[in-house]
Amino acid sequence: MATLTFISWNVNGIRAIEKKNALKWIDDTHVDFLGLQEIKATAEQIPETIFDRSYKFQSINASINKGQSGVALYTDIKGEARCCEEVDILNEGRINEYHFGNITLFNVYFPNGQRNEERLAYKMAFYERFLDYIITLRKQGKSIVICGDVNTAHHSIDLARPKANEKTSGFLPMERAWQDKLLASGFIDTFRHIHGNVTDRYSWWSYRASARKNNVGWRIDYFYVSDDLKNNIIDADILDQVMGSDHCPVKLVLEI
Repeated sequence: MATLTFISWNVNGIRAIEKKNALKWIDDTHVDFLGLQEIKATAEQIPETIFDRSYKFQSINASINKGQSGVALYTDIKGEARCCEEVDILNEGRINEYHFGNITLFNVYFPNGQRNEERLAYKMAFYERFLDYIITLRKQGKSIVICGDVNTAHHSIDLARPKANEKTSGFLPMERAWQDKLLASGFIDTFRHIHGNVTDRYSWWSYRASARKNNVGWRIDYFYVSDDLKNNIIDADILDQVMGSDHCPVKLVLEI
């Protein structure tokens, strides 16, 4: 058995975060898989100085829309990297799919639905395509780990002001219903598995109105695992002391 540590972080621009030296903590932290979302860069544009350590394998999926979206996955564990075009049909750079052993890891930047009704519809369709895809992999016998910015707070305890956001994309009933469906399909919200109904733990804060200082946030960054890995979950947490983005990293430790 090996203990693997996974970190997921929406960095809101990898070139911007590099200027803050905000990823240097990776050099002093044991991280087997580092998944970054919203990197807003191509592989060639990612600074070599984001951290000093060198991972053997990296998978960069950039958006066809320059300066938007994009995901990056770093690891020393050999596997097969894919971009999951079956789900990311607009090539927005939203998914790293990585197969190692019997496990498939997804690093995902799910769409935001706040721009307009068209983007909300796309977000919901993306959700459904993704769920269909991972259910197919489960039927093939794969264990699944999902990390990333889901862009939805699941329950009222997952955001500071649920009443005020009942009609806001990111807390709409249909978005939350998809998360219900995900869990009902045999997946586990690892943070809730470890911490139960703890409140006031968030992973994203608006840059406005001192939201982070006042902890007026949302928990929209998650690690999910397929339920066959339930007994392998060692720890799951939100690293809200790490600064540099409007999101903070989230963490999962699995015994494999």
